[in-house]
Amino acid sequence: MSQGERLGHVSPDSPPGAPQSEDLLLDAGGLRLRAGRLTPASAPAEAPTLVFLHEALGSIGQWKGFPEELAAGLNLPALVYERRGHGGSAPLTLPRDNGYLRQEAETVLPAVLAAARVERPVLVGHSDGATIALMFAAAFPRLPAACVALAPHVMVEEITLAGIRAADAEPGATEIRRRLARYHGGKTEDLWRAWTETWLRPGFDGCEMRADLSRITAPTLVIQGADDAYGSPAQVEEIAGSVAGPVETHLIPACGHAPHLEAMARVIAAIHAFVNIRR
Repeated sequence: MSQGERLGHVSPDSPPGAPQSEDLLLDAGGLRLRAGRLTPASAPAEAPTLVFLHEALGSIGQWKGFPEELAAGLNLPALVYERRGHGGSAPLTLPRDNGYLRQEAETVLPAVLAAARVERPVLVGHSDGATIALMFAAAFPRLPAACVALAPHVMVEEITLAGIRAADAEPGATEIRRRLARYHGGKTEDLWRAWTETWLRPGFDGCEMRADLSRITAPTLVIQGADDAYGSPAQVEEIAGSVAGPVETHLIPACGHAPHLEAMARVIAAIHAFVNIRR
């Protein structure tokens, strides 16, 4: 299906100004992926579409209302989807290849955009999703209207690997996976393994893209928490010093790996200013 198969939910009785929501199943290059579309009532016909790319263990529900807030505030339509192995999308096949992020950026994401009929995306990615957004912007420099990278990885750092090791060894890891099962159901254990085993595999360099950053010409906003346990400010500095297009960066104090949740108001304000000045 080119447009996607409706799951049957269109939100009734939404509060005034809230985007209308619609659940979809997209056929993206043979992968069945769960997605959601948000449409503000007065969004301009030719407006770009916000496209949300979640983290390594993420899903639509784990954005916690952030897409709705951003779509409503910017008066832009939005597409949120779950990658393979996440939420309601097709299951993973393990072991996962080291190049999974580049495959998501260069093969799967273009298929998702085509299936959802999104021609001009504003990419909004978190963690793994931010890396995918940047890789897409480097591979297809003419396509994104803008790129928002929240806690991105453009190189493997020891702080990232240490954070994953700590999470996997934490006494409460079983409880974390139990909570994740609310979003991923029976896919949870495979998803956890895919995250830990792939990133901790000797020689893993799947997020490495420093040589590609100079191909990014889309306006790029990079936001990271100063207390991020999975990445240092060197990630932000590398992007800011290498992309070819306009770039803006924010390092948020007293904030960890999820700035869009831990400092939502500040992040939304930064994205509003960044996107609106380029309209």
